[in-house]
Amino acid sequence: MSRAWSAAEQGPLPSLLVLLTVVTGLVDAVSYLSLGHVFVANMTGNVVFLGFALAGAPGFSAPASLAALGAFLIGALAGGRIANRFDEHRARHLRGATTIGVLLLFGALVLASIIGQPVSDGARYALIAPLAAAMGIQNATARRLAVPDLTTTVLTLTLTGLAADARLIGGAGGHPERRLLAVAAMFAGALAGALLVLKVDLVLPLALALALTSAVALRSHAHSASELDWAKYPRRS
Repeated sequence: MSRAWSAAEQGPLPSLLVLLTVVTGLVDAVSYLSLGHVFVANMTGNVVFLGFALAGAPGFSAPASLAALGAFLIGALAGGRIANRFDEHRARHLRGATTIGVLLLFGALVLASIIGQPVSDGARYALIAPLAAAMGIQNATARRLAVPDLTTTVLTLTLTGLAADARLIGGAGGHPERRLLAVAAMFAGALAGALLVLKVDLVLPLALALALTSAVALRSHAHSASELDWAKYPRRS
């Protein structure tokens, strides 16, 4: 196991970010299947969907894609502010970010339980905004924590590394197990979210996303006093 993935270097962060990757799959399943072909975590998809919508493709909404992009960017701004506030301790940083995420997911859960299904065109924006903002915070946080191969919301580079670094083609090999774990986590979240949305209700996957994010926040809080090396950010010069 490499130092970049070892307990000494990363502590509990890899397992916590895997849980947040599951959350990504859950919320994107909710948004795409219930809120009108829009993602709240995958912004690459939204940019593509925006192009589809402007070209007149049926089933896509330019306002919905723009709303998701805008809320995500606001969340990313907040995530950057949180990172600056806790720029010396990674566990406190993750605790602060996931606490805000819990509040946003809880608000979305309450709204979803009130709105019910099917979600009207107008009501979907009330769900897109907090969910996309939560994912913006999560993405900014994962970027600052910089645990290799665990961005929590983007798998393109993870899959690229899995193939491009393969020993089969003479590559360095890297660490395919961690990359596969990231892919499996998002797949599991998307599968569970889709099954719950299609078979039961969109409230359940949101409740599961809230529970997982709350677990990460609580675990981060438990490590907030840690003085081990993994918990410390390098001091800025």
